[in-house]
Amino acid sequence: MSTRVTLGTKLDGILGAKTTKVLGTSFGIGTVDALLRHYPRRYAERGDLTDLSKLQADEHVTVMARVETVHNYNFRPKGGGRPGGRNVRTEVVVTDGTGKLTLTFFRQPWRGQMAPGTLGFFAGKVNVYRGKRQLLHPDCMIPEAGDAEALASFGAPVPIYPATAQMSSWTIRRCVDMVLAALTEVDDPLPASVRERQDLWDLKDSLRAIHQPRNTSDYLKARKRFTYEEAFVVQAVLARRRHATAVASAVPRPPLPDGLRAAFERQLPFELTAGQHDVFADVTADLARHHPMYRLLQGEVGSGKTIVALLAMLQVIDAGGQAALLAPTEVLAQQHHRSITALLGDLAYAGMLGAGDLSTRVRLLTGSMAAKARRESLLDAASGEAGIVVGTHALLEDRVQFAELGLVVVDEQHRFGVEQRAALSQKAAVQPHVLVMTATPIPRTVAMTVFGDLETSTLSELPLGRQPIQTTVVPARDKPAWLERGWERVREEVERGRQAYVVCARIGDEASEAAETRALVEVFDELREGPLQGLRVTMLHGRMSAEDKDAAMTSFAAHDTDVLVATTVIEVGVDVPNATVMVVMDADRFGMSQLHQLRGRVGRGSEAGLCLLVSAAEAGTPARERLDAVAATGDGFVLAGLDIELRREGDVLGVSQSGARSSLRLLSIVHDGDVIAEAREDAREIVSADPTLAGHPALSEAVLAIELSNQADYLDKS
Repeated sequence: MSTRVTLGTKLDGILGAKTTKVLGTSFGIGTVDALLRHYPRRYAERGDLTDLSKLQADEHVTVMARVETVHNYNFRPKGGGRPGGRNVRTEVVVTDGTGKLTLTFFRQPWRGQMAPGTLGFFAGKVNVYRGKRQLLHPDCMIPEAGDAEALASFGAPVPIYPATAQMSSWTIRRCVDMVLAALTEVDDPLPASVRERQDLWDLKDSLRAIHQPRNTSDYLKARKRFTYEEAFVVQAVLARRRHATAVASAVPRPPLPDGLRAAFERQLPFELTAGQHDVFADVTADLARHHPMYRLLQGEVGSGKTIVALLAMLQVIDAGGQAALLAPTEVLAQQHHRSITALLGDLAYAGMLGAGDLSTRVRLLTGSMAAKARRESLLDAASGEAGIVVGTHALLEDRVQFAELGLVVVDEQHRFGVEQRAALSQKAAVQPHVLVMTATPIPRTVAMTVFGDLETSTLSELPLGRQPIQTTVVPARDKPAWLERGWERVREEVERGRQAYVVCARIGDEASEAAETRALVEVFDELREGPLQGLRVTMLHGRMSAEDKDAAMTSFAAHDTDVLVATTVIEVGVDVPNATVMVVMDADRFGMSQLHQLRGRVGRGSEAGLCLLVSAAEAGTPARERLDAVAATGDGFVLAGLDIELRREGDVLGVSQSGARSSLRLLSIVHDGDVIAEAREDAREIVSADPTLAGHPALSEAVLAIELSNQADYLDKS
């Protein structure tokens, strides 16, 4: 009786404990499914040699090339001894017809097997020795040397797998062949109706075609199927979450024509943009429904997201609820508290002398507040006196209670984990409405995958009166005079009554690996004693106490400080209209979207802004090209698209890089927008007809695997 082997079967019973252990250590592979999802990264075909000129140093590669020359050299071993005998260095030069690569072996004199003209596969780590690329002691497979299995299939494409020094590509191939031969049952997560509509092969045929292709068409069709499957399963997860939201209950919070929100709108000193009106119309309708709002509000730096969020909070207060605003840093929480209080004016001081007839109370709650202020905030939140509570992770503590939490606003969504977001929502007796905000523009394909369970609103136009920002790259190494001129520009702006930021990538006592970047504490001292001597210069970074951080920010906002030397704690939300200059040190250490965020801190008043990107990156390097791109456009959506193209899929998704394996191996969030859109529609149809996926057990299992993995961190945005 044959043994039943399914995709969930452990490998040790098929491959043995030793091989399974190496697969587990090298790739985290332990089951049949995990091994068969370790797809070839490319295919070698007879006559299709590897382009050796594209090999990069320190890259682990598997190449197909032809032996050009073989030479043995005697060498004298270290510590003495005679050359010759086994002390032989063998150098084999292989070629693809245009480039060359040296294979170097010590004490392994290859002879007939490596004869000139031999075609073979060679695997190892690329290094450079005396200006030439080489593989030191590479793993080799020579089909013509008697490998019957390799010879038999050499007319077909040969799969080349992601490999390591411990597990070569052809060893992985033999393991895959053994597992495919043993596999008896395959349950397909793609429903038959979806496969038929998209013209896709079933799972069993696709697994054989991608690992044992007869021709190029085989593996291309298999890759098409697996790419679609990856998109479909992720979209099924999101479709189930959208469905759950649609059937969940929430307390409706309809607008009042003469409430606090209306009073606030009447006293606004500026006109809302058309985009703000449109977005808030959607938010108003969402809040009035009996189902919880789950909406993502993305917008350019300075596009007015906070006003939209505040209007939503006031609508909820009018309807008897409270709102909590969760910010990722104390600096940002304090800034939100200050700006909301200032915008509301006398409407923010309920129960106090001079408060308006229609008013509420705005409280701040952070981890390092003084005990008395903390107690007052906790009491006002629990009693309902505070209609708005702004805070950091301190809001999530068990002792924080709300009388009736009706709206959760999460600022800079990507800074929070699943548990943190859920902990705040769970403080409501009934599921609250949720508004998520991000100032990082999100390309459509990423939004469909990362925020696919949220309705998305976009603010793309800037409020009237926002000033342009001139951005210039300052090549500090090649043109030091430019940097000197940059500090002169800072002085000139200060003399005109304006203020400046100087941003540094690190504080000053981090690990030595960052030693080539300028530390904040060093820059701070140099500026005070050098080019900015005599100006009022203050520092701000995340390791300062809450009181010191608040004092530094308050001093800058009050124009008691001329120049604020800071880390990226000022990246989002900080609003000082009088600041006109930003100097970013070691700008190549920041991502393009992050630089766009940073420069958005200037040009917020009546004067144009200036952003200087200081870098030692040489012209023509990828780092310098990124900076040039930031300087060339002020459109955050354009920069976000460019940024996304330069990053790995795992970085785009926010997947932990500490060992968690992403389910996305073939699907590109950046480039497969059409696939994602079609998969989204297919998943919506399947989940609408069968929300529990009871009729699709294999799909249900695949969905559950994602929900239980670390990938839930980027899929759960509630």
